[in-house]
Amino acid sequence: MLKRVSMFLVVLLMLSFAAGAAGQEITLRYFMWDPTFADIERELIDEFEKQNPNIKVEMTAMDPSSYWPRISAMATAGELPDVFCMSTGYFEQWAQDGLLMNIQELVDRDLNVDDYFVEVFSENRYPDKQSGDMYAIPYAWVTPVLFYNKDMFDEAGLAYPDDNWTWDDFLAAAQKLTVRSGPRLPAERYGFFWYGRYAHIEPWVYANSGRILNEQKTRIQIDDRAREALQFLSDLTNVHQVSPPYKEIVGISQDNLFPLGQVAMWVDGSWNIENIRRTAGEDFRFGIARVPKGPSAVPGDTTTYFWPDAIAISATTPHKEAAWALVKFLVGEHRPIESYMAGKVPIHKGLAYSKEWLQEDRQPGNMQLILEQGEGVGRTTFTLGWSEWRGYAATGSSGMNGELDKVSNGEQTVDEAIKAITEYGNGVLSRYYPEE
Repeated sequence: MLKRVSMFLVVLLMLSFAAGAAGQEITLRYFMWDPTFADIERELIDEFEKQNPNIKVEMTAMDPSSYWPRISAMATAGELPDVFCMSTGYFEQWAQDGLLMNIQELVDRDLNVDDYFVEVFSENRYPDKQSGDMYAIPYAWVTPVLFYNKDMFDEAGLAYPDDNWTWDDFLAAAQKLTVRSGPRLPAERYGFFWYGRYAHIEPWVYANSGRILNEQKTRIQIDDRAREALQFLSDLTNVHQVSPPYKEIVGISQDNLFPLGQVAMWVDGSWNIENIRRTAGEDFRFGIARVPKGPSAVPGDTTTYFWPDAIAISATTPHKEAAWALVKFLVGEHRPIESYMAGKVPIHKGLAYSKEWLQEDRQPGNMQLILEQGEGVGRTTFTLGWSEWRGYAATGSSGMNGELDKVSNGEQTVDEAIKAITEYGNGVLSRYYPEE
């Protein structure tokens, strides 16, 4: 009898503990990097809290320039928020440092991958981009496109770019679209422009099936197809004069050259659609197309350059399931379209293929093209130390960016730039990947 009473009390105690745990309120800290969308994000959080009444979310929205210094300091102090936005440029280092929670089992358990652009997931896998586990999950992604001014094409009697365009077609159009009063004078309008920026260079390399890094992404190894792409870009400026040298556009906001009508074509990330609309106005007619395939492109190669904005969970969060519940909500079908600037693609296909996101009644009118690229194979040059060798860190070197800017300025050849990029870049990478 005493044994039965004791067992009953144990069971009663366990049930009471479970009931208490189920009703226990959990507070999550969530950091995001774009205060522009803070109000929309807060509304999304409010909806999450309604559906999960035992979870409260303290949200902090910061400007990107303040976000990374602040969250990096928190990581050093061991005080990371439970959930936070993660950049592709920092992902490798943070995953290696053990700061991010491995979410692969949770993704496999809870997500229907058919609902998402799963090819984009590869950039949040570690250590291998194809077989590694996920340590963050995208909520949005972008890809480079060729922007073109429809009115300028119409005035020149040119057909709009299509999937069959070659580099020769591109060059012929750029030559016809460049307006210059005299052969020795700067152009009043250029057909195109580029400089050493990653979103200007890598798309052309991949359109020619080229590689900047070795297969393991541990060393700079610019192959012949990549060199051909770099030479093509150099010739646009230094031989054909259809693109301005970098020194001619220093001090000018590069993302305004196209919407202000100073150039007729431009390759950059799809997120620029928002800025083009805002800067040029609704009457500005423009289109988007794929970056033309190069002469050495492998037939059927659909590799393109895309990179995600992701959300990660701290490896030390005491609330793993609650944090994952929040992340699932933030990357799912509940997120409002208004939280995505035009050209930035929701990771959830239901949102991306909606008429609200496609906006076929507004320029460019064919954002379906962006989604098609997201169904293909993606590649980036992001590595540990990327900001150093690419030229975005205050390291005393201009990196790949600066060397290619010198090419644009006619100060060195492509081969001289490749030599400098390789020597400096591999010096950086050898510190992060010493096993090579």
